[in-house]
Amino acid sequence: MKNVFNNIIDTIGNTPLVKLNAITKDFPCPVYAKVEYFNPGNSIKDRLALKLIRDAEASGKLKPGGTIVECTSGNTGMGLALAATALGYKCVFTMSSKMSQEKVDILRAMGAEVFICPVDVPADHPESYYKVAERIAKERDGWLPDQYNNLSNSAAHYESTGPELWEQTDGKITAYVVSTGTGGTLCGTAKYLKEKNPNIKTIGVDPEGSLLKHWHETGEVDESLTRVYMLEGMGEDFLPDNYNREVIDYMVTVPDKESMLMCRRLAREEGLFCGTSAGAAVLGVLKSKDLFTADDFVVVVLHDHGSRYVGKVYNDNWMREKGFMD
Repeated sequence: MKNVFNNIIDTIGNTPLVKLNAITKDFPCPVYAKVEYFNPGNSIKDRLALKLIRDAEASGKLKPGGTIVECTSGNTGMGLALAATALGYKCVFTMSSKMSQEKVDILRAMGAEVFICPVDVPADHPESYYKVAERIAKERDGWLPDQYNNLSNSAAHYESTGPELWEQTDGKITAYVVSTGTGGTLCGTAKYLKEKNPNIKTIGVDPEGSLLKHWHETGEVDESLTRVYMLEGMGEDFLPDNYNREVIDYMVTVPDKESMLMCRRLAREEGLFCGTSAGAAVLGVLKSKDLFTADDFVVVVLHDHGSRYVGKVYNDNWMREKGFMD
């Protein structure tokens, strides 16, 4: 029997590559999108969520019937909730108040508790969603995956995303473009690809207001450079342990408005209904055009599905209120 699985977590991975046509019609080379919303939780974070849980089970950190407590921008929470349901765990998540209501509702629909924390506080503030997750984990004797600093995150992409891209392109991939975040997708995949071909260009796409591009260029972590931005699940105001400067060749910065508009273009011109980090990533591809020649084969990661952003980037009134549309 084909495409028959024992449970939902067995369907994670093996997502398709889809060629971009309209948006990159003036490009010197083909650009393909790794469409990660084909995962069962509709995002690339399903990969790391399952890896985090399996490694914690193996080490004894996560006991049968235990509670998973994590700070999330939504997608890692969804991956964890999905796997937790299949494997018999409970979930508690903390989220920044800038995240879409759709993400909160989806997590609660999956049986998780969700706590909303202020967005305009530093990472080490006791009310930040990082610190609130730590506090709840201690209070409930829960397991804190810590996707930012848990190296199982980047290992998940070294073991799955990287090999898939290499096999799907028959080793022809020459450039890999992905939005920044915890660093796992960017650095874990890049590590695998560079082991196969050290000449593959890896490009991180960072939102304005994040410190990661400055860190990549200087090696310095300057938290004074950070400010609040609207793009979700991207950028950082600190440096997670999953970052490896040696496997990142370039970083480009993208603004909120252009990224949001590119997100809408993907839906209308390519039929790809994606989240905001996908719009940012494709914008990053366009901003990196001068790096590519006719001999290149570019892959850009589209992290998640647009259904989680219907009330924001796909809502004309919200876009006008934020100054992203006339």
